[in-house]
Amino acid sequence: MPGGQTLSRLPAPGRLLARVLPGTLLWQTFLLVALLLTLALGAWSQIFRYMQEPARARDVAQMVVSVVNLTRTALINADIERRTDLLIELAALEGIRIYPAEASDELVALDDTRPLRLLMADVRRQLGGHTRFASKWKTLEGFWVSFRLHPEDEEDEYWVMLPPERIDNPDTFGWLGWAGGALVAALFGAYLIVSRVSAPLRQLARAANMIGSGRTPPLIEESGAQEIAVVARAFNRMTGDLARNDADRALILAGVSHDLRTPLARLRLGIEMSGAPASEVSAMVADIEEMDRIIGQFLDFGRGEPQQALQRVDLVRLVHEVTEPYRLRGIDIRILGAGRLEVAAHVLPLRRALANLIDNALRYAGDDGPLDVDIGKHEGFACIEVADRGPGIPEDQVERMRHPFTRLEAARSNTKGAGLGLAIVDRVMRAHHGRLDLLPRPGGGLRAILNLPDAAGTDTRYNPAT
Repeated sequence: MPGGQTLSRLPAPGRLLARVLPGTLLWQTFLLVALLLTLALGAWSQIFRYMQEPARARDVAQMVVSVVNLTRTALINADIERRTDLLIELAALEGIRIYPAEASDELVALDDTRPLRLLMADVRRQLGGHTRFASKWKTLEGFWVSFRLHPEDEEDEYWVMLPPERIDNPDTFGWLGWAGGALVAALFGAYLIVSRVSAPLRQLARAANMIGSGRTPPLIEESGAQEIAVVARAFNRMTGDLARNDADRALILAGVSHDLRTPLARLRLGIEMSGAPASEVSAMVADIEEMDRIIGQFLDFGRGEPQQALQRVDLVRLVHEVTEPYRLRGIDIRILGAGRLEVAAHVLPLRRALANLIDNALRYAGDDGPLDVDIGKHEGFACIEVADRGPGIPEDQVERMRHPFTRLEAARSNTKGAGLGLAIVDRVMRAHHGRLDLLPRPGGGLRAILNLPDAAGTDTRYNPAT
């Protein structure tokens, strides 16, 4: 199912989450764990601050009350003439400013926050309900607290200003730094844990891709968590079974090739030596060659792909090598594109695929114009196009023609074959992580295009629209 259809079936929150999250399990899990850790740390910090605020308010209130009481005591015990000098000395040494309070004072109230409400309530409880607070007195900003020299004397009231650093929490940024460091350490640990959990899955994915490409992967380590070990053990068992099946199939195919082609060779020799008319001999030999070719296609389709590593292949050189025998037989094949174009490929299967396309074009197009073989790069792929002027393939039949034993009887009823040619080519392309395109050719005919990834080399002339 295409990815767009898959997303469309998800509910709206699921579609949004699928678009936001990265594609790999490692990063999806890590981001979800990171989000959980961040939310947990944020919730913990709020709870910690909420629980800490009363204790912090009591400590600050005790400091404020102590300053006010000491200041009141100093003013009461000082001579009236010495009070001004005392106020100047307190401001210079302790940063504490004291001013007489007046009814016309311009005040700005403190912010209405929980810590300040707790602080004011605790200070009023100790100094009396007449205590007032302000964040600004006239033009001076700070933490202002009023007090009376004598509780009953409303006229003898003063304002004392404490420096803001005595009220504010000095460890705020230090606490945030420690919390941030703890979060980074937790995220790093979460990444290591998630990476360790997802590593066996990545190994399984690589091994599965190797099997999908027709190769036998190395055994996966059967260790770790119980569930992972069970999956690895089952995967190794499946890989072994597939390898044994491939070996048995290769042995059977070798026997079939010998047991079928040897009688055909004897039959051909007998026909050629029979003394029959040349026309009959040619017809029977052609039938035998067709049978041999069909047997070869069956063997190619059943053999699968080679286990050898990919090689760097120059497609321009490969095309010239594959088409040379046809040109020697007098077949008109035009090769377009020059230079050098390399891909990583299995040489023999790629040669078979190209030869199948040429045979297919010759079989269905006949002498209707030359065959054009074009080589070049298009949209990140290295392309080999075989274009003929035959009847072509209807657009609604293209996918069906990729299946084995499929032929267009109505349009190509005068041809022979088992219907395996395009199926073999499509299988070779899928093993190379490429694709086979079957497109109509402008002016009539078919364009069969081999698309191979990992192209490297000089640009070659290629026009996919022709």
